[in-house]
This record gives sequence, structure tokens and C-alpha cells, in this order.
Amino acid sequence: MLLARSTEEAQQNQRIVHVHGYDYVLSEYIGAAPVRGMYVEGNEVNDNDLPQGFLVEQPPGSVTPAHFHEVNQFQVFVGGTGKMGKQEAQPVTVHYAGGHTPYGPIIAGDEGVQYFTLRAAWDPGAKYMPKSRDLLKPVPRRHRMADPVQISDAAALAARSEPALDILMEREEDALAAYVLRLGSNARMPVPAPSDGGGQYHVVVNGGLVRDGAAMPKLSCLFVYPDESPYEVEAGPDGLEMLVLQFPKI
Repeated sequence: MLLARSTEEAQQNQRIVHVHGYDYVLSEYIGAAPVRGMYVEGNEVNDNDLPQGFLVEQPPGSVTPAHFHEVNQFQVFVGGTGKMGKQEAQPVTVHYAGGHTPYGPIIAGDEGVQYFTLRAAWDPGAKYMPKSRDLLKPVPRRHRMADPVQISDAAALAARSEPALDILMEREEDALAAYVLRLGSNARMPVPAPSDGGGQYHVVVNGGLVRDGAAMPKLSCLFVYPDESPYEVEAGPDGLEMLVLQFPKI
């Protein structure tokens, strides 16, 4: 099964979450965004058994303190300025944190910062450190931060003659991996088989994707379950640069 939502559809599903004294804007892409900005005991009743993918618009000057989640997740910084811990998080930067791996803080710059939070499973909310330390499970911790993606010039992307699948995060033993797929105008290319891992997110970061005859522009997002048959992606007339973010096998 494949779940997809365009940028326009997600913008019609926005809501505000008041966290740490600031209003964060969440745009729902896949499944349902968190009900609150933090874990509250009993929040598990909201579990809808779907993946959870949403765009966060974190306001200027705000800080999301260090925390962890119960499930594995990718984050993709797509706008504004900010830091993930001590590291710069400029567009387009991919971050991965395993379940029960503390990370952060996420610090928004003067322009604010915008990032996708992408999970293959539902999560009941952020557990902030150090007060939630007793809820951490004794599992291997895993944190990865890729180098920023080099986004192509519009004309060069459209004119691109050869498809490419560039590595952002080298594939690990349990199939965790991240790539950027690059196609010229109206070109096609197969994506890595989703059955290799624990599901994939596809995020359009430049140009556009064509799916079932409909255009999916920049910042459109798809989730591919592991049992989905291998398939080709089709670029729009402006070409396509798309992240392929593969979760580890569970």
C-alpha cells in the first residue's frame, strides 16, 4: 500500500500546537500529527495504526528541548535556519533518530525553521529530557545526520539526461538508508525495493513528481509500505529531485 499527499492537501490540514510558549504550525501529510506537543500519559488511545508524517513550522527564536520518541523517525529540514543540537540544520538536511534515542535541542533561527517529521509508525508524543529519563528503554541508540543535499539549478535539473540515485546515508545491516533520486524532465526511474526495509518515505525537494496523472509539487510526501510492489517514479516537466528515506527492518 502507498499513502500520498500533495503540498496543497497538507496545507488544508494545518493546526496550531502551543508548545514551550510558542505556537508551532503542523501540516498533516500521512496519518495524524500529535494531539499535543508533548507526551501525556494515556495519549496512546489516539493511536490510529498509521504511519505519522507531518511538517513542522517552528517559530523564530523558539527551542524544542532535547527529547526522544518511542519509534524510529527521519526529520528533513526544508526551510528557514536552525540547529539540531550543535549542528547546523540548513535546507535540505536529513536527520535520523532511532526509537528511545534522545536528540536535540532543535533551535530555530531568526527566520524560524521548517522540517518534516516522518515515522513509519504512530508515536504518542515527545518525552523531554531529563525528566523522562526513567521512560527510556535499554536499547541501542542510533543518531545520524547527513550532509546537506545539493539542490540542482532548475534549468540544469530539467535538462538532466541521466537518472541518478545518490547516497545520503549508507545502507546499514538492518537496511536503514537514505538517498536522493534525480531525474530530468518527464524521465522515469525505479525506486529501491521497499521490501528491503521497514517502509520508505519519499519527499519531493525540487521539481515535481507525477503520480496517477496528477502533479505532486515540491514538498509533496509519500509513504510506501514494505509490501508495496517495486515501481517507477515519473518526473514532471521540470524534472525531479526526491528523497528516498528507508527505515530499518523491524
